[in-house]
Amino acid sequence: MGYQAAKDKAWNDLGKLTSEKNFSLRFLADEYSIDLEKKSVISLSCNVPAKDFSVIIILHYLIEQIKGLPVLAGVWLTFRELAGVEGYAAAFRKRAIEPLIRKYGRNPENIFSLLTRLPARKADFKDVSIIIEAFSGVPVLLKLFRSDEEFGSDANILFDKSITSIFCTEDIIVLAQIIAGSV
Repeated sequence: MGYQAAKDKAWNDLGKLTSEKNFSLRFLADEYSIDLEKKSVISLSCNVPAKDFSVIIILHYLIEQIKGLPVLAGVWLTFRELAGVEGYAAAFRKRAIEPLIRKYGRNPENIFSLLTRLPARKADFKDVSIIIEAFSGVPVLLKLFRSDEEFGSDANILFDKSITSIFCTEDIIVLAQIIAGSV
């Protein structure tokens, strides 16, 4: 499904759920204004329309928020542990994991600089890790592994198990890609 078809479907689904016409929500470090009548999603920090792939993620999250978000499971899953991801692992690694390794592989501790500009906190996982609150109730765990004599540096992105009740596989890949691109 192309961006336009996905956006049209999301706007339609949202319109069936609520009579409200305006919403505001936080996604990563930005606040967005959502106008159902104009079918627009505007970044309030720079007053520009959100990119299509962000619009879809935002609308899908808003739909689930209106329906009622699931309770956090407290169980972290790797991408491979999510249901229905067969065939997506290579794309996930290329779009989300490799950018983290390129940026933080030599100095994993540099990821802590994100704590001042994103809704994030340190996490107690080896070697270096943080939890980013992508949306309210959608934590994403970034884990960085230092290189040693045997292995090069590596990274992983994990999700609370509840994410599968909010987003489909494609949305999770795009979410991870957006996070990797913004860190």
